[in-house]
Amino acid sequence: MSDIHLYTAQTPNGVKISILLEELGLPYKVTNIDISSNVQKEPWFLEINPNGRIPALTDTFTDGKPIRLFESGSIMQYLTDRYDTEHKVSYPKGSREHYEVNNWLMWQMGGLGPMQGQLNHFNRYAPEKIEYGINRYKNEVRRLYRTLETQLKSSTSGYIVGDRCTSADIACWGWVVTAKWAGIDMKEFPVLQEWVERMLKRPGVEKGRHVPSPHPYEKYKDLSSEEMDKTAAPLRNWVQSSMKEEAK
Repeated sequence: MSDIHLYTAQTPNGVKISILLEELGLPYKVTNIDISSNVQKEPWFLEINPNGRIPALTDTFTDGKPIRLFESGSIMQYLTDRYDTEHKVSYPKGSREHYEVNNWLMWQMGGLGPMQGQLNHFNRYAPEKIEYGINRYKNEVRRLYRTLETQLKSSTSGYIVGDRCTSADIACWGWVVTAKWAGIDMKEFPVLQEWVERMLKRPGVEKGRHVPSPHPYEKYKDLSSEEMDKTAAPLRNWVQSSMKEEAK
């Protein structure tokens, strides 16, 4: 019996977990962490995630004692290992597909997320536009998008691995769906855009993406880059002050 409590915010990493929980049909409690108020730095939260980042998750483990999980990829592996006994969004351990899903999950954690996160920083949150930084990370994100697009072109199911949507799709989708915010033109990646829309038709994705607050995909679709910069302004100030605080 699960006793899952998700601590999250409306970010690409945050929605990975709520989408996965919805896809698995698991009951869970949610605490909205206001990262702009640095709730994630408060002592009670650091007891759950000493790194002071969202998402984080607690549960009652098989021994009846609490367990804490942090880092979104680790949380996803825990949830599928423990609760996806019917392999709704996973494959049996030891199978070829199991390791392929793990490849793409690590690819997202080590490549797509960090690179697009840095692109977001230089494109939206830096105090000045530094073209070298923007171009360096935009080109790397475009390369990563091409890698994923090539994988999807070879897929007969329309998903990244095998015959079903898996945690790899969920993890990558949270980032790719925010491409416009990062300054990426999805017209360059038509197969990837089709996959984004295909994922949106899944009830678990549609419900989970709005946890703990409305997902911005539709909101940003018609905004210009300049309008997005204005939207980013309040967060820009928070990012800069947080950087100064963490540098001490």
